[in-house]
Amino acid sequence: MRITAVTCVKNEGPFLLEWIAFHRVIGVSDFLFYSNDCTDATDRLLDRLEDHGIVAHLPNPATNRNYQMQALKKARRHPLIRKADWVWVADVDEFLNIHVGDHTIPALIHACGNPQAISVTFQFFANDGVETYEDQPVITQFLRSHNPDIWCADTAIEVKSLVRGDFPLDYYGAHRPFHDEDVPKEERPRWTDGAGRPVPGPFRRRANKRRIRAFPAHGARRFATLNHYALRSLDSYLVKNDRGDVNREHRAFDDSYWRERNDGAFFDDSILRYQDALTEEMDRLKALPGIADLHDEAVTLHRAKRDELLAQDSYRAMQDQLRNASRFCAAEAAIRAEIGLDEEAKP
Repeated sequence: MRITAVTCVKNEGPFLLEWIAFHRVIGVSDFLFYSNDCTDATDRLLDRLEDHGIVAHLPNPATNRNYQMQALKKARRHPLIRKADWVWVADVDEFLNIHVGDHTIPALIHACGNPQAISVTFQFFANDGVETYEDQPVITQFLRSHNPDIWCADTAIEVKSLVRGDFPLDYYGAHRPFHDEDVPKEERPRWTDGAGRPVPGPFRRRANKRRIRAFPAHGARRFATLNHYALRSLDSYLVKNDRGDVNREHRAFDDSYWRERNDGAFFDDSILRYQDALTEEMDRLKALPGIADLHDEAVTLHRAKRDELLAQDSYRAMQDQLRNASRFCAAEAAIRAEIGLDEEAKP
């Protein structure tokens, strides 16, 4: 089975080897990376991995800020996509945690009955008070997340999708594939959630724009969970924020994204089932000529960027704001206030 993972990156150098190694462990055979404007050795590390036949790496073809969608449009014509049995569109902070069989993507496909698409529900993993960036696998450092059935005040949670090669594709979205709305009912692809159940009709039909990439999470992760490490350490979150905003001085900082994803009410270490295999695969990649040195350079540049940012008053203020941010997102905080629960009351 050929499974191709396609992703877009900018300044993800310290995290690349873990993500690639993890996906090799769960059955991904090919990787297609698009990068843009990298300053932390991401592009050079990918080029070296390409030299070793591990990935394919191309410059992002975007002509505007819509980097991901333009890259996905271009990717459809790439040989790694055209000859793939399955395509997995995901980001470098997202890890498929498969609960069935031998915990690989083929086992998930089998458990779901070999449909033409599988949309797996996110679980957002909290920062949980980790301040300092460490060059250790992300999946071993962050083990707390929100209630699986509710995120903030919403029971519908976003998904990412595995897409079989014969899906009647109109185009790849970042979260789900799209097919023509006028596909006859008898020709509609079989499409399941991460529990092997048919995805909800309104999600498939795009009946509600707010639900175009989400559906109710209850029971949807029986066979697989998509662990999303959107925050990582506080150090790395500051660097991530700079990546998307090159001029922070004199601008107000909104901590909503952080608060929405920093709910650590539940403990889940099930992904540690992969730890030993992940370590072995990372060691294999680092043993390839030039790879360990470029990884170490990316780590050094990541820490240097953190230090550069913290020399600015605005980023020190952001650091303090995040350290002291409410444990609850705005929607949950409003509900708690309405029923008379203060910040110190346990969830």
